[in-house]
Amino acid sequence: MTALKRAAFFDRDGVINLDHGYVASTDRFELVEGAARAIRLCREAGYLVFVVTNQAGVAHGYFDETAVNALHDHMRALLAANGAELDDVRFCPHHPEAKQPRYRQACACRKPGAGMILDLAKSWLVDLARSFLIGDKESDLEAAARAGMRGFLYRDGPLDLYVAGVIARMAEVA
Repeated sequence: MTALKRAAFFDRDGVINLDHGYVASTDRFELVEGAARAIRLCREAGYLVFVVTNQAGVAHGYFDETAVNALHDHMRALLAANGAELDDVRFCPHHPEAKQPRYRQACACRKPGAGMILDLAKSWLVDLARSFLIGDKESDLEAAARAGMRGFLYRDGPLDLYVAGVIARMAEVA
């Protein structure tokens, strides 16, 4: 039987990048201070690293899924250029009040639902009890709790310093 792995899940807007409101173009994408080092710290500690992000801008017609995927390619390249590799990224384009009818739904993947987390856990054989999520909203923490893992609320400051503290706290309970 394959051993389950630990994982660090990160919200995107407001955690990995500055939240400028519906960020969908590379010229508006700006990494939070310490983001690349935070991801490297997770990997050095033996965690898989994932991004899970609600992208209601798709549902509201501000941009399409192709733009989100292109931005995620840019994000991954920018992080990789700084020595930080992501294992996978998931996004939810749905919203219950979407302007685009095909995206108008209350789905299990939209945080505070745990669908994106559970999908990644299944695909990557993740031990959620030994994993964590860092988000900037209560809905992120609720999604983590629904998935059966710890959630940590990040507000501001160098992300790497915050993540170092989270990794230390996780080691205490291991």
